[in-house]
Parts: sequence; C-alpha cells; structure tokens
Amino acid sequence: MSTPRTMSVQVKTGQIRSTPSFLGAIVAEAPYAQQVQVLEEKSGWMRVSVPGRNVQGWMHGSALSAKRIVLQAGADDVQKAATTGEIALAGKGFNKQVEDQYRAQNKDVDFTWIDRMQKSSASMTQLRQFAKDGQLNM
Repeated sequence: MSTPRTMSVQVKTGQIRSTPSFLGAIVAEAPYAQQVQVLEEKSGWMRVSVPGRNVQGWMHGSALSAKRIVLQAGADDVQKAATTGEIALAGKGFNKQVEDQYRAQNKDVDFTWIDRMQKSSASMTQLRQFAKDGQLNM
C-alpha cells in the first residue's frame, strides 16, 4: 500500500495488537471515533498508526470504518457502540437475542456448562501456551 488512508475506530474500544492475530499482545487501545492511518493490510487485519501518539500495531478490519466518525457534545454514540467481542459474535451469527430465542425454544436443555464456560476467561499467557501446546501458528 503506497499512501496511508485514514479510517475511524467503530467499536467502543479498539485493540491495537503487536501481530495480526487475536492472540497478539495488546500494545495500545484506541477509543471510539479515533482516527488511524492504515499502513498495510493482511488477511483482514490493518497495520495502523495513531496520529499524535507514538503507537503502531495491528487492528482487525471489523473494528474500523472508512467513514469519518465525529462525536458531538451530548452524543451518546459511544454507549451505543459495539464492543470488539460483540462484533466477533455477530460475525459468527450469534448474539444475546439468538441465545434467548434458542433457550426459549429448548427449555429442556441444561445450559449449566455453557453458562460456566461463558463466565470463564484465560490470560494471554494461558492462550499463548494453549496455542504452543496445540502447535498452532500465531
């Protein structure tokens, strides 16, 4: 890519990572409407720099918009913005409404283990070890 193009962060908080992977270390965050310069594209990821900050790294394209987002005083757009996790779920066709509808239609299904799994979390160290143990490429 020869000339950097400007894009806007379209999620509540965009994560800038060291590598083009959701397993890459988070080096910085960019708030909703933050403008970034796209320096390179790679498999759905954008290598970006943040003007005025000494920050450079990778953001997933789903967190960015070609449209310029401008916040106005009193606007509540940030509270309405989707989180990165919500966008990832939507990309998989799953959201709270779909889950609620499925639960309503399948009242005889025990969701105990699913609920426990949803509450679990893993640190970046644990995720990296999991990828290493499974011989996954980062």
